[in-house]
Amino acid sequence: MASSPLPEYVTAELTGHHGPARAVRFNTSGSYCLTCGSDKTVKLWNPHRGLIIKTYQGHGREVLDVAAARDNSRIVSCGADKLVILTDVSTGNIIRKYRGHLERVNCVKFNDESTLLISGSYDATIRLWDCRSRQYEPVQVIDDAKDSVTSVQVTDHEILTGSVDTYVRNYDIRMGKLYQDCVGYPITSAPFTNDRQCIIVSSLDSTIRLLDKDTGELLNEFKGHQSQDYKIDCCSSNTDAHIISGSEDGRICIWELVEAKLIHSLPQGAKTSVVYSLAFHPREACLVAAASDGSIKVWKGGDRGQTSETTA
Repeated sequence: MASSPLPEYVTAELTGHHGPARAVRFNTSGSYCLTCGSDKTVKLWNPHRGLIIKTYQGHGREVLDVAAARDNSRIVSCGADKLVILTDVSTGNIIRKYRGHLERVNCVKFNDESTLLISGSYDATIRLWDCRSRQYEPVQVIDDAKDSVTSVQVTDHEILTGSVDTYVRNYDIRMGKLYQDCVGYPITSAPFTNDRQCIIVSSLDSTIRLLDKDTGELLNEFKGHQSQDYKIDCCSSNTDAHIISGSEDGRICIWELVEAKLIHSLPQGAKTSVVYSLAFHPREACLVAAASDGSIKVWKGGDRGQTSETTA
């Protein structure tokens, strides 16, 4: 098989969480990554060297998502305790705890300027919090979803959400418009491609759909993974040439975007584990993935040939 720029071998295993790892996220530059899990902690890593840098605490129950500010000075996390917590990276001190969601908070992001936090919850709302304000109330509550909000993505003028109510919703803040598309199945992840022209929608029918952002047209479908019961991440590679997803049977699945051909099936953990989350490096062929068995692996591409479970 020809060499591929995709992850083909494990360069590091990030060991430190006790129990399932629920999310993994690169910082803006890709030099560091953040993880969170059922042990109620957030951890900062140098994934390229396999080193843990710092552990952050403050949540009372499992932490479900985490994100870094653009300048890396703060992190935001959310969890089953219904809290959104803003933390100083260097000191580990909690800057603010935001209370307002009525149920667990599934996802959270900074906006591009890192002045707002955007959180999505099981209570079917999206809440926007002003980091610069001394107020603890959200500056806006968006309640268009009819069920749990599982995914939030943010650009300089858009808020993209996915929900269990089967709709992906794109809020154009500049134009004051809402665009929504129904895929017919509960959505677990709905990120933009890196060029922000398409939306990758993962749903609980074991299918990933590539939608045109402007028209909602279905451009392609990707199958071969298992996704029927759990919230599982999907994303594109740094070049947008490939689509990557976790799976409920311990695998990471990688498809060619144009042909929708499954080209890699990487063994992340035991076949009884769920690969909940993954993040692709912004500039390099490097992938970090986290699973329910607590495994967090760093995969990198190169000319090292195929793995034993790579699908040609």
